[in-house]
Amino acid sequence: MPSALSPAFGINIDPTMPDLEAPFARAAIADRTGLDLIAMQDHPYNRRMLETWTLLSMLAARTERVRMVTNVANIPLRLPSMLAKQAATLDLLSGGRLELGIGAGAFWQGIGAYGVPKREPGEAYAAFKDALTIIRGMLDTADGSFSYEGEFYSVNGARPGPGPAHRVPIWAGAVGPRMLRLAGRQADGVLVSNSYVPPEKLAALNDSIDEGAAQADRAPEDIRRGYNLMGAIVSGGDSAQADSGLVGTVDRWIEAITTLHHDARIDTFVFWPVAGDEQAQIEVFAQEVVPALRETLITDRSE
Repeated sequence: MPSALSPAFGINIDPTMPDLEAPFARAAIADRTGLDLIAMQDHPYNRRMLETWTLLSMLAARTERVRMVTNVANIPLRLPSMLAKQAATLDLLSGGRLELGIGAGAFWQGIGAYGVPKREPGEAYAAFKDALTIIRGMLDTADGSFSYEGEFYSVNGARPGPGPAHRVPIWAGAVGPRMLRLAGRQADGVLVSNSYVPPEKLAALNDSIDEGAAQADRAPEDIRRGYNLMGAIVSGGDSAQADSGLVGTVDRWIEAITTLHHDARIDTFVFWPVAGDEQAQIEVFAQEVVPALRETLITDRSE
């Protein structure tokens, strides 16, 4: 069955040097064409990438309506209490346009080079659970103080504020069943990529999210399911799924996203161009793919 939530569409903006103007140009396209969000990965140990929060703040200052989401913030390198503070501040300054994606960490060689010891899977899960609890608690504490004693992260009488402009949704960058069940219990959404979770694995992903939601007496349909679609929009040629992701024409992208919405319950689609003229493809996605999808999917929902 299709997702019960209204579909949303966005683009990932790569913070890679050396073209400093590219992120601003791409954010302007998203803002101008009515896309719902811009997303940005967080790999501070990559010497070619700018720091995500600083760049997102600049993009917020140069846009008016498009929402922003971290895709996803690197918890091992970002103290959860301070991440909550940063999120509240950027949401307030942007007029309520921030959504917070967080992840337990990958690429441990790079993380370790920045001084954080590698966490084994069980440790990464426990640390992520602590972080999710602290961030949600601090974002939701308008007055008074917040305390939490965790295995990896704790806060003792922290006084959050100023508060965000709206309730900041928290997306979990989760892949394994245990992390997905946690997301189903506590997060507002799950954000994964087709490079790690191909379409044929989305049914199992949904089952784990739904199981977690049931454990917390939550409605599974209220949890958003976001999908980073890495690939390229081409004018012709082979439109099959390739090593670089989904490669195909405008019609192929419309067909693939429609199927993902109806059959895999995906409601949020983030185009992540990985080859060719990326900015031109973002224009095509925003001007041709998304309008057709909005018309098709909205019509389907009304029937």
